[in-house]
Amino acid sequence: MAKKIAITLGEPAGIGVELVCKLCLQENLRDCIVLGDIDLLTAHIKQNHLAIVINQSKRHHKTLNCLPISLKAKAKAGTLNKNNAAYVLQLLDQAANGCLKGEFSAMLTCPLHKGIINDAGFANFSGHTEYLAQLSQTKKVVMMLLNQHMRVALLTTHLPLKEVAAQVNTTNLSQTLHILIQDMQQKFALKKPKIAVCGLNPHAGEDGHLGTEEIEIINPVIKQFQKNHAVFGAIPADTLFTKDKLKNYDAVLAMYHDQGLAPLKYAGFGQSVNLTLGLPFIRTSVDHGTALDIAGKNCARIDSLVAALKLTRELVNHG
Repeated sequence: MAKKIAITLGEPAGIGVELVCKLCLQENLRDCIVLGDIDLLTAHIKQNHLAIVINQSKRHHKTLNCLPISLKAKAKAGTLNKNNAAYVLQLLDQAANGCLKGEFSAMLTCPLHKGIINDAGFANFSGHTEYLAQLSQTKKVVMMLLNQHMRVALLTTHLPLKEVAAQVNTTNLSQTLHILIQDMQQKFALKKPKIAVCGLNPHAGEDGHLGTEEIEIINPVIKQFQKNHAVFGAIPADTLFTKDKLKNYDAVLAMYHDQGLAPLKYAGFGQSVNLTLGLPFIRTSVDHGTALDIAGKNCARIDSLVAALKLTRELVNHG
């Protein structure tokens, strides 16, 4: 029997439950198992009169397989409750550990809320990417988002902008490029992927007049990689994210979060997928947050979740 893809419901006050139920109605989820609170799912199904049954077969209904993990406190759509932060992390723990043990073929995560997890006392929680790296004892992972227009990996992820420059160093850049190239080869079957590397500063430093990181760090690392790989840069980010430039590369490495994800989401927000590179298992996610403002209104779009499941299946089958 094939191992199932684990889907975590994420923040219970957000749109995760709605997204998964809509996905169930649109897709055959026999290859998936949802990790989360059954009562939360049941309430949404009843409230919206959905033809979905949980853990059973019923004619004219879609079946949702669920591995029950109970909420710690009552959840209300659109209203965060820090008492449920431990529940959200428990979903991740069980999904990731299941992947590590070979019980699941991959994990797909619905959005969580970083702020409420920190407020609950889980200090320095900065997101799925970093948490899963720590849980799996992986020294280095890389965050990538992709859509039909581009693939963008990030050198730094959820950092205040003032801390980014210190992380643009030879070790971090070399390790990130190594993981990016390796996963492009293994996950996307590209023997020699073409990687474009953004500069950190405006105009990639303007020959040192607008910053020296390109001269002192980025370009020397690129030159070293060019001995064996197709790596190009440092390229000014304000001109790299155009159709004519992007068509020459298989992936872009941006120096920080908004540098890479602002153009990617402009080009395909709601249709992009978050993929964590470097983990010992497959992990994908949606490209958006918990959407508390529309939670409980049954109006959330599922395009990104559909795209994430499609990619997850492709990666599982490729592996």
